[in-house]
Amino acid sequence: MNAPDRVNPLLRWPAKVNEVPKEVFDREDIYQQELKRIFYGPEWHPVAHVGEIPEPGDFKTIFIGEMPVLVVHGDDGKIRVFQNACSHRGNLLETRTCGNAHEFECPYHRWLFDSTGALRGAPNMDDFSPSFKQENFGVPEIRSTEYVGMIFATLSDETPDIETFLGDVAAPLKAGLGGDGRIRLLGYQKVLYDCNWKIYIDNDGYHAPLLHKAFKLLNWQGGAGRQFATDRGHIGFVSELALPDVDKQTLLIDGSLIDFKGKDTSGSVIAAIKPITGVTKHLDMINIRFAFPRGLHKTEVHYGYFYHLDDDEEMIRHRVRQSSNMLGPSGLVSAEDASIFMRIQTGNQTPGNVTFQKGVFDEQDVGFEFKQNDESGNLPGWEYYRKQMGFARK
Repeated sequence: MNAPDRVNPLLRWPAKVNEVPKEVFDREDIYQQELKRIFYGPEWHPVAHVGEIPEPGDFKTIFIGEMPVLVVHGDDGKIRVFQNACSHRGNLLETRTCGNAHEFECPYHRWLFDSTGALRGAPNMDDFSPSFKQENFGVPEIRSTEYVGMIFATLSDETPDIETFLGDVAAPLKAGLGGDGRIRLLGYQKVLYDCNWKIYIDNDGYHAPLLHKAFKLLNWQGGAGRQFATDRGHIGFVSELALPDVDKQTLLIDGSLIDFKGKDTSGSVIAAIKPITGVTKHLDMINIRFAFPRGLHKTEVHYGYFYHLDDDEEMIRHRVRQSSNMLGPSGLVSAEDASIFMRIQTGNQTPGNVTFQKGVFDEQDVGFEFKQNDESGNLPGWEYYRKQMGFARK
């Protein structure tokens, strides 16, 4: 793999920092480089939260880039991340999206692995090659770490420690995970968007009150807030939501849907973790959006919804109702996203560059502090992407 600071001949980048070439969304050769340099490079990828797999034997499957991975809460209490492939002939080991299992058996040749990934046995081992050693054929483990219950995995030994990787976005991430990470899964909504993965993650603060009419319920544009980015392109939003009187609002038949019952003072917190994960807390909704590319023009997103371990039954029911109606692929405040993602994918097959405008005050340098509804908060992420990919400016 070429080092990111070397010039990549695939593309010449525009000179202005607020311009992005449209062809990055629609070229297979660039996508293959992204898999190598970003998804399989020195980046941490959120693959699970402890709240999804709280008990020994619990597991879930997901992808890093196009690589299938298996996240297992071992019988010894440790959570590990594995390549989801048999160490024998590479057969996909676990096909279920989640469940509880203390052993994993490959159906092809019946090789059996325990929850630590160790090979427990295989048929006819006496006939195996002279160099075969059972202890050398466990399921390959992937380097992982934990932060506020979030399980991160990386395929590179060069990835920095998690605190360095997150930087200042660690604070909104922690706030978005209930303040202490003591959360449990309510359920998922899953969707496959017709767009390149970068179009999905390129959402900005500018569009929210303009595209999503239901954001009027949350007075997104009227509330005070802060948006900032790190040098790795992570974005943090911490915003006030100046809510209308629930009994006087006229947009909903039942205004209790937008009740804010939480004890914290932040109405909205977003942590966008590059390359492609989002943690969102609007009102009382705790939402982790696990996403991964499914080829050049497809992006799969798993919207996971959570409650806090201190919640009573009434609060849990409130979170379920609010989450299922407000967020997600068909939520009141985000139902339009799928159409826009597809239209951006189609429209960007025209020549030229896309140009960011709102909040751009210097076309030669990116900033790191922005207004709540600026689109310029995305530019540090694009600059980091350009350097990861080794694209030289014109």
